[in-house]
Amino acid sequence: MNLGDTQYEKFRHLLDTVVALRSESDLQSLLTRVVETALEMVDASYGALGVLNQRGDGLSAFVTAGMSPEEVQGIGKAPEGLGVLGVLIDDPRPLRLEDLHTHPKSHGMPANHPDMSSFLGVPVLSRGEAFGNLYLTNKIGGSAFTESDEQVLLGLAAAASVAIDNFRMLERLREFDLVTERERIARDLHDTVIQRLFATGLRLQATVRLIEEPLVAARIEAAVDDLDVTVREIRSAIFELHEPVGAGGLRTAVLALCREIGEATGLKAVVSFEGVVESASSPEILEDVLAVIREGLANVARHSRAKSAAVTVAVDDHELVVSVIDNGIG
Repeated sequence: MNLGDTQYEKFRHLLDTVVALRSESDLQSLLTRVVETALEMVDASYGALGVLNQRGDGLSAFVTAGMSPEEVQGIGKAPEGLGVLGVLIDDPRPLRLEDLHTHPKSHGMPANHPDMSSFLGVPVLSRGEAFGNLYLTNKIGGSAFTESDEQVLLGLAAAASVAIDNFRMLERLREFDLVTERERIARDLHDTVIQRLFATGLRLQATVRLIEEPLVAARIEAAVDDLDVTVREIRSAIFELHEPVGAGGLRTAVLALCREIGEATGLKAVVSFEGVVESASSPEILEDVLAVIREGLANVARHSRAKSAAVTVAVDDHELVVSVIDNGIG
């Protein structure tokens, strides 16, 4: 295969890019490197990679190169995939334009946007499906993008597709490892820690009957109660470990609300959960639970002169109970 010096250099650059993309540790860095490399390989002034939303009818993210952060901020809202950008979303095939202003779908440029004329766009796939589109504008030197430029950009898009697939696979493996570890911890807590605490509580209860000193007996009974609370908290932690990685829901919302109120009022809210809390996480129930806790903590902050409050959310087969108990004046 005979390659001219320029094509050979671009081919080598593409191979180097394939290797370099494998070293990126997060998706944002990977996509940024793809756009920056595209500018270098095709001699363009501006570049971007638009990531499709879940519906595939618009853009959920837009990674740019060729403009300073201040310039990007000055433009304002990121593109959503309308106009010429939307053409590639509707028809994911390479698109070359000498002047994008003349295209019937062109909507012009927003305020503070640099003027752009020549345009080259190609789709980026992931596992055979559209992931996004790679856009370049303003060929350096003022000429239009060529067929050779298009082939180079398609090669880079293919390399990006491989890197994105690899990144997503590693993410799934990391998530699998995390889920496996969480399940192991939950199993150890249930099979070992809770059983030992439960056995210790039973032995202490049996010991109380042998003690004639009331004060000592009361202290042991208090220790047994503390063990019961600890067991409930560990069971709550076990349920949380069984929840999907990154899941939101009632537990996350309650913790966020208590943290928010604490920062605003100085009231320390100690939160505990009992039972499979996420089984009661319908939007209607979540809204009611948050309303009860918000009103309860607001009343504590306004009237009780308390420094802390215990918030408990308990779920069993029949009901959900929310309690807010403070250490104030009553």
